[in-house]
Amino acid sequence: MPRVEKVSKMISYKEKLVSRYWAYQQFFFPQIETYFERPFAPDGRPPVFLVHQAWHNVITKPDATPEELSQLSNLLPPWERHKWFRSMNSSQAIAQSVLGNLAIYNHLDCLTELRDDEGEPLFGKAQVSPENFAMEHKIKYLGEPRPTSLDGFVSGAYRVAIECKFTEAEVGCCSRPLLRPSASNHNTDFCNGTFTQQLSRKERCSLTEIGVLYWKYVPELFQWQNEIDLIPCPLDKNYQLVRNILAVCVQPDGTVSPESGHVVLIYDERNPAFQAGGNGFIAFAETRQALKVGGLLKKCSWQHIVNHLKEKALLPWLTEQLELKYGLM
Repeated sequence: MPRVEKVSKMISYKEKLVSRYWAYQQFFFPQIETYFERPFAPDGRPPVFLVHQAWHNVITKPDATPEELSQLSNLLPPWERHKWFRSMNSSQAIAQSVLGNLAIYNHLDCLTELRDDEGEPLFGKAQVSPENFAMEHKIKYLGEPRPTSLDGFVSGAYRVAIECKFTEAEVGCCSRPLLRPSASNHNTDFCNGTFTQQLSRKERCSLTEIGVLYWKYVPELFQWQNEIDLIPCPLDKNYQLVRNILAVCVQPDGTVSPESGHVVLIYDERNPAFQAGGNGFIAFAETRQALKVGGLLKKCSWQHIVNHLKEKALLPWLTEQLELKYGLM
């Protein structure tokens, strides 16, 4: 897909969503100064909640008890919120709305009935329950200065990492090629997007240089070798998916087991980035094709999940709000 066409489709997609958000705001939060940073302006900006009103970006049961609200909040406490959590575009907020409510109302196991986009069981042999589900779960044994944090995580003998996307234009790229010249670590950590020795580094990857273990394990799970130059670096645009796969397949003791779990990518099927030719679609396809063992990476849309909830007549107040706020149907 030509870049101009990608940009045009993304702009149109976001404009429609933003229009829906403002209509949602007018109906459910008419006192705009009380809840939002600024009033509506025709500049394409989505509604953004004030810091002390951020919780309202999560859909809650109309007659929820204080205990239920506390349980939902505790799944994703304020200090775990992403920078853009307060925006109605936030994928983390929709994840807490859907996965969080399924967890606290004991319906999380309904996800095991779903099939992925290829027709295979979405959660495989994982045992999914509120007791073994967490949000923003940290993986602390990959040598990262800032540990990988999984949007959703199902623990147990067989593990599932859940990567949630919504309006993002990509799955998640490596940050090193994005370092600006003004960054304090630019001269030592900048990467040009290739897996080659650069600047004064001894390692081909600037992350390996500081002790991050990705490339120690990548050759065991992917068809990418760590002893030759790779141009471009296969982790540049596929970074987030690779991290998640390592998170479930690498054990705390450093052993690698492809049979120990897989990754589920949840996306908005209207988002051009996750349609054929889009950056997210390409990253998923490239990562999946490079895997030595099939089934370690699956994807499913938010629409598929919402429709399944409707068919099962589960949490009708949630599916109604998801349709009103996000247009998910």
